[in-house]
Amino acid sequence: MIEAYNVTKSSSLGGSIELANSGKTRNKGLLGRDGLEPGGGLWIVPCEAIHMFFMRFPIDVVYLDKNKRVVKIVPELKPWRISASIKAHSVLELPAGKASETGTEPGDEIEIRRDEAA
Repeated sequence: MIEAYNVTKSSSLGGSIELANSGKTRNKGLLGRDGLEPGGGLWIVPCEAIHMFFMRFPIDVVYLDKNKRVVKIVPELKPWRISASIKAHSVLELPAGKASETGTEPGDEIEIRRDEAA
């Protein structure tokens, strides 16, 4: 598991973030789930666009550049929508409302902390 930590705002975006960095895990994404647990999420690397086809719940989408700075946020993206950012290198998919709850904004620096025990 991974923790996504907003260094700029000194707040955690989630401590149980899964990594999707293979073709199989990136294609599956959050499909088939009924929701995200508090503290959960998915970090998709590399990624500059997502779709919400067949999804069952809205999510917050946080686009990060190669330096893990927030370049775009799409709050509460609903099922059956598409979203993209040509400046993005990766995407954090978080429970709806998490970006607002933590005050996360474009320009914020995100640190990815890997749980070495996992």
